[in-house]
Amino acid sequence: MSAAGMPDPTSRPRRPPAAPSFDPAAQAWQPADAALAPVPPDRLLPELLRGALSQPGPWPQDPLGSTEYRHPGREGAPVLAAVLIPLVAHASGVRVMLTQRAAHLHDHAGQISFPGGRLETTDATPVDAALREAEEETGLPIDYVDVLGSMPAYLTSTGFSITPVLSLVRPGFTLVPDSFEVAEVFEVPLAFLMDPANHRLYRAPLPDGRERQYYAMPWQGHFIWGATAGMLRNLYHLVRHRLAANADQA
Repeated sequence: MSAAGMPDPTSRPRRPPAAPSFDPAAQAWQPADAALAPVPPDRLLPELLRGALSQPGPWPQDPLGSTEYRHPGREGAPVLAAVLIPLVAHASGVRVMLTQRAAHLHDHAGQISFPGGRLETTDATPVDAALREAEEETGLPIDYVDVLGSMPAYLTSTGFSITPVLSLVRPGFTLVPDSFEVAEVFEVPLAFLMDPANHRLYRAPLPDGRERQYYAMPWQGHFIWGATAGMLRNLYHLVRHRLAANADQA
């Protein structure tokens, strides 16, 4: 058991690699902004975001949500993991830090993701895991990170239950990415991600005859898709809902 009283996810035998049976960027897609308004960029200010994202649940979730489909060999109880969603509060506007995973990794190779990984026995909580992994992968110093809260766990087709940890990050840090795990660290304007006109809903056929649906948010040559896009879609609903509710109460 871990320090948090949960089964140690690192004791699980190594599972077979899981990769999509299709090219995620080459599938048919449709716009995913029906009846959804963008969050006004002038509302995406650090203090407004702090007030909105520091409140306790309930947390709005996208109807598509987590996937119930599992890659062969990835069935059973999911592996516990956590990611940090770093909202970097630049003077020019808030941006979201993302990474491109190295192409040789066992899980999610080459994909765009938030910094994060499995819970270890030394992690008391998912927040501890997210902060530790973000520092190990990117060099982001923990003392620049202000944790705001955590969204509900997101279940992936590769058999992970991922807790997204929301944070505001003070600029001025110097990153030292781990080249073994991370091919690139980059930032995307939060205003771009909080506009559903930039969200696409893809459909891909699966070998067993079923169909997989997933979101993607292409940005400057980066194909943000799958669980990362799904969590960003949930973040859009959360930010839109909370900012509107706080404005009504003001």
